[in-house]
Amino acid sequence: MTATGSGDTSFTGSIPEIYDALLVPMIFEEPALLLARTVTSTDAADILETAAGTGVLTRALARSGRHHIVATDLNEPMLTAAAARPGSAQVRWQVADAGQLPFPDRTFDVVTCQFGVMFLPDKVAGYAEALRVLRPGGMFAFNVWDRLENNAVTLVVTQALCATAPDEPLEFFDRKPHGYFDIDRIRSELEAAGFERITGEYLDGTSRTTAETAAIALCQGTPLRGEIERHSTLDLECATMIATDALRSRFGRETFDAPTRWLQLTAYRPDPGTAPDRGDRYRSGELGARWNPITGQEHR
Repeated sequence: MTATGSGDTSFTGSIPEIYDALLVPMIFEEPALLLARTVTSTDAADILETAAGTGVLTRALARSGRHHIVATDLNEPMLTAAAARPGSAQVRWQVADAGQLPFPDRTFDVVTCQFGVMFLPDKVAGYAEALRVLRPGGMFAFNVWDRLENNAVTLVVTQALCATAPDEPLEFFDRKPHGYFDIDRIRSELEAAGFERITGEYLDGTSRTTAETAAIALCQGTPLRGEIERHSTLDLECATMIATDALRSRFGRETFDAPTRWLQLTAYRPDPGTAPDRGDRYRSGELGARWNPITGQEHR
C-alpha cells in the first residue's frame, strides 16, 4: 500500500462475491435499513445512490416501489453483483464516479450514499457534486462509520494484523472506513459545498457473526485484501488465520454479537422558496428540459 492508499477503492476479483455474501449481512444491512427509512419517508420521486456497492441500500430503497432509483458505483464488478440480485430489475445501474457525476444539474430529489463518502479524495468537491445534481430543497442523506474503537470486530482484526507486522502495519480500516467520523468536520465540509440544515446522529448497532466468517469477510472481501497481497511478509491465508485467532480469543468460537457504531447525516440544497413550483419552472423552460433518470433522456 502506498502512502496515499491508492488501492483503497479497489473492489475487484472475488471481493464483490465475498463482500455481498459475508460482509453485507454482518455489518451493512442494519445501517442500510435505517438510511433507507430516512430517504423513503420523504416525498422524493427520483433518487440517486452513489457508491452503491452490491446494492444493500438500493434494495431497501426499492422495496417501497415508489421511487425512480439510479444506483451508481465506481467499481463495475460491484454493480454487476448488485444487478444480479433479486429485487434489482427496477433500478438503473450505472458505473459513475461520485466526484464527477454524469448527470445534468437539478436532476434528483435525493442523493444518498452508504459508507462511501470516506473514499472521496476531495470531500468538499464530492459534496458539491451531490448538491449540483439535487433539485432545490433536495436532500443528501448518507452515513459513515464511527471511529475504529467503537466497532469491535474491525478493531480486533486491525490490532491483530498490525501487531503481527508492526514495521508494515495493515491500517486500511483505520485509514479509510473508520477514518472520517468527526461530525464537526463533516458539517463544515458540507457547508463549504453549499448545503444547509445539516443534522447528524451517531447510531449504535450489532454485528452478529462468527470469528471465521468475520475474518474472511474483512481480510478477503474488502480492499484490505489488496494491502495484504502486497505485503512483504504476510499472505492472505496467514492474515485470515491471524484475524480468526484474534476474534476467537476475544469472542469465542460460537456465533457472537459485537457492537457497531456509525454516523448518519442529512443535508439540504437551499431552496429560494419564492420561485414557482418545480413543475412550473420546467414547463416554462427556466430549468430547461427535464431529464428522466431512469431512461437517461430529456423531455419537456
